[in-house]
Amino acid sequence: MTFDTFVTDVSARINDLGWAYYFVPETLEQGKALGLDGFRFYFLGRGGVLGDVEAPVVVSAFGYFNPALVADMWDSGKAIVAPREAARTHFACSAELGRRRFSDLDGLAEFCAAADAINNAADPIGLALYSGFRAKPLVDDLPGRAMQLVSVLREFRGSAHLIAVRGYGLDAKAAHFMRRPNDVGMFGWTDDDSPEIGNTEREKLAAADRLTDRLVGAAYGILDEAGQQAILAGLDQMEVAVKAG
Repeated sequence: MTFDTFVTDVSARINDLGWAYYFVPETLEQGKALGLDGFRFYFLGRGGVLGDVEAPVVVSAFGYFNPALVADMWDSGKAIVAPREAARTHFACSAELGRRRFSDLDGLAEFCAAADAINNAADPIGLALYSGFRAKPLVDDLPGRAMQLVSVLREFRGSAHLIAVRGYGLDAKAAHFMRRPNDVGMFGWTDDDSPEIGNTEREKLAAADRLTDRLVGAAYGILDEAGQQAILAGLDQMEVAVKAG
């Protein structure tokens, strides 16, 4: 596997795995204890790393959601609980999922060491949501830390990708409609919101994907062969454990 293939492959797998704790019953119960339904807990918990900001700040950091949906969820949610409190609770749910699913996995120490190295090498400048997550303290136990690191590295690539999309002059909504056409309703859009999408837009999205790989690649380049193998082996096991439920 070439280094470029490694970055692309690992990034896609982290993207799929890093949000595994968002809507599981245990997370929803923690949100309910704060007085938040699952969707409001998602917005306030994930966006709460930014602090008690105005809704447009969260819109900017999230990128792909209908701004009206973000404003509704954010403003109604923070009327119930402070964003930073929601963020602490939400991020703790990531660790709890790791403890439930990863406690019997091998090689977690090596995985965490490699993932920590990537996170420490990452340049957070301009990556608002990632910077907020990166500032959160990680738990010490390996299963919880492993899942939290996956969640943080997901935000690393996600924030970098948003910059790349905008850098190529592509509207974030258009990027979302191309990348996740079956999820536009969940993100607050309707078919009437569908943008014009042609070959030019598709080429811009492909170029943004390549730029994203370059933006995050410098941090992944800190790993030697053993570190790369530790990441791959850890992800192999984590994916099975999460799917086993």
